[in-house]
Amino acid sequence: MNSEFTIAVHSLVYLAYVPDHMASSQAIAQNVATNPVRVRKIMSALREAGFVRTKEGTGGGYTLAAEPRDITLGQVYRSVSFGAIKPAWCKGEREESCMISTNIQQVVNGIFADADEIFAEYLDKTTIQSVLEQIKQTMNTNV
Repeated sequence: MNSEFTIAVHSLVYLAYVPDHMASSQAIAQNVATNPVRVRKIMSALREAGFVRTKEGTGGGYTLAAEPRDITLGQVYRSVSFGAIKPAWCKGEREESCMISTNIQQVVNGIFADADEIFAEYLDKTTIQSVLEQIKQTMNTNV
């Protein structure tokens, strides 16, 4: 799993929390505790997926383009991180006469592709709105 997914979810939940405000990449980055350039890259992918709208220039920033209840974590995962659980393979020379060495990558990549889709389907059960509600509940129980 890469951090793009967690930054994307955090950013979308933040925008759902401040629905009447345009949030700059600087404001989102401060809330997420990361670099604004990184936020802009991720927000670009979220814009392409139809989850956020952007306004450039002074007073610009990001707002949600969809209702938080309509954005699933699975959709977010597919837009910024799909394929992230696939293993990295060694780039060394393979023993071509070995059945394992010549075929393992293809077989294991297929297994992880299936796991990626199952994970995304699991994440489809959770929406940005439900994450925001859980955060609010957590805040109420911690007071």
